[in-house]
Amino acid sequence: MKGIRINEKLGLTVEEAATASGIGRNTIRMLIDRGKLPVLKVGRKTIIRRDTLEKFMTINEGKNLLEVDTVNEVR
Repeated sequence: MKGIRINEKLGLTVEEAATASGIGRNTIRMLIDRGKLPVLKVGRKTIIRRDTLEKFMTINEGKNLLEVDTVNEVR
């Protein structure tokens, strides 16, 4: 049985989301802490849905993600 590749997974860890999106891990964590990027929590593990990450990137295209007050949250 072959392993699941990152691009086939529905849920990504912070590290996987950073790799898939090109956004830094610390920036992703900051966006999660500020409520801009919703996640699922499984114990201590944080899971970001792939479709949520894609929507987040689409609605914030052209924005500086470090200027958190201007970033649109995913609903």
